Amino acid sequence: MNRIALMTLAVVSGLTLTACNPLETQPVGNSSVPQPAKSVKLSRYVGKWYEQGRYEASFQKGCEGVTADYATKPDGSLSVVNSCRQGGLNGPLKTAEASARVVDGSNGSKLKVTFFWPIESDYWVLDRADDYSWSMVGEPSGKFLWILTRAQKIDTRQYEALTNRARAMGYDKQLLRRTQQ
Repeated sequence: MNRIALMTLAVVSGLTLTACNPLETQPVGNSSVPQPAKSVKLSRYVGKWYEQGRYEASFQKGCEGVTADYATKPDGSLSVVNSCRQGGLNGPLKTAEASARVVDGSNGSKLKVTFFWPIESDYWVLDRADDYSWSMVGEPSGKFLWILTRAQKIDTRQYEALTNRARAMGYDKQLLRRTQQ
């Protein structure tokens, strides 16, 4: 029995180190991440989102045409399917599936996302449009930021307005990488 417990601990520790390693090398783009500005109604948040910009992360290296699809599950949690085209818009499709749950007391604006059990990642909807046409997603370390829209393509003016909004929340615009859609 002790041997099984030790093996389980070793596997979980290995997964934790593997999952957390990208966080250690990620630059901090906001040393004072704000709390989410608005509550989120999951019934309005579900559906397809298109990534317009992000802080580059090792798990998204070379990804273009990035999307995130959220759907409500019968137990009230969410299913998450992240997709991207590796190496360019015509590259091979890569997908990652996860589940997410709302953090109690967060008015729907904070989620815990699980790609590999038992490791959960923070997902904060920092700000969003009143009509849910865009959202800014981050987490407490300030190392990750995603700019998402419902529209697949937005013009330079719209992108600039969203990046300026991120800057107003304390994010370093120089770390943002525009995603091809």
